[in-house]
Amino acid sequence: MRTSLRTSIAGAVTAVTVLAGGAAHATPPGPGVTGTLITQRTVGGTDYVLRRITVPPGQATGWHYHDGPLYGYVEQGTLSHFDSTCASDGLYPRGSTIQEPAGPANVHIGRNLGDTPVVLVVLYVLPHGAPFSEDAPNPGCAFE
Repeated sequence: MRTSLRTSIAGAVTAVTVLAGGAAHATPPGPGVTGTLITQRTVGGTDYVLRRITVPPGQATGWHYHDGPLYGYVEQGTLSHFDSTCASDGLYPRGSTIQEPAGPANVHIGRNLGDTPVVLVVLYVLPHGAPFSEDAPNPGCAFE
């Protein structure tokens, strides 16, 4: 792995997940949630993808999980993170790092409950060709 990619990875340890309510079906991200590719490299059978994610005030990522671990850094705003038990499992203000483990046993959602956009720099470590996230149904949480 090249030094510049290592530096980017080390500086990007934040995860995105923003909360949305709903019935027992996949929950898409809220309006205006965007992701911009910064860089991507494949080493062996692993994709290393660095993205900048923006979540507008009042919006969420939808319930999801990842096929590989995710690491993030909060550049702006405060991310509210919830697990599949509907419990808050973290509040991540600017300057915080976050890690999300892989797999369908780790369904989660993130929300922007503040009045400024949440901006995250996220490193995805995924099996080659895997999507950034896998949609999951709302586990029965009564948010919003």
